[in-house]
Amino acid sequence: MDPPPPLTAAPTAFSGCCLGLSRPLLDYISTLLLPRPSLALSIGSGYGLLEAYLATEPYNVYMVGVEVAPTSNLYLPAHMHRVVHGSRFLEPLAANATTWLFVYPRRAGLVQEYLDEHGDKSVQRVIWAGPKADWDDYKGCFVDGWKVDIHSADEVGGRAWELIAVVNKTCT
Repeated sequence: MDPPPPLTAAPTAFSGCCLGLSRPLLDYISTLLLPRPSLALSIGSGYGLLEAYLATEPYNVYMVGVEVAPTSNLYLPAHMHRVVHGSRFLEPLAANATTWLFVYPRRAGLVQEYLDEHGDKSVQRVIWAGPKADWDDYKGCFVDGWKVDIHSADEVGGRAWELIAVVNKTCT
């Protein structure tokens, strides 16, 4: 595995990761993730860069990335990475994860499919990160049984046009 490039205080675009990454942003996201042994599942992990940062010092999150075959993963070791056969397939490990991350997901239907299939299981929080302009397509997934908190990414170390939605389950 390649070592992740160094992070800076300012959000930076890295190859294979749409979200502008910075130390402050990673610090913020890490506060949203439960400590081990709770599992965080990143659905659509791409190169695995964000996940690799979160899984190592100083964060040490129990993190698994999921990507569609053929995988483009460069940063996650095999035990932290799963592959599904296509964009319509769901990773069964979602049933055991307490947190799901969707970073620049390709379609709202995928989020809804995960919620329909596994939303009544272990998941307590969903973190959605992407362009502010896209959020309207996704917010309808979280109408019943979820509380949504919206943060402009630039308030937590990201880029001004990005948004972080922290969605907490309100019923079990």
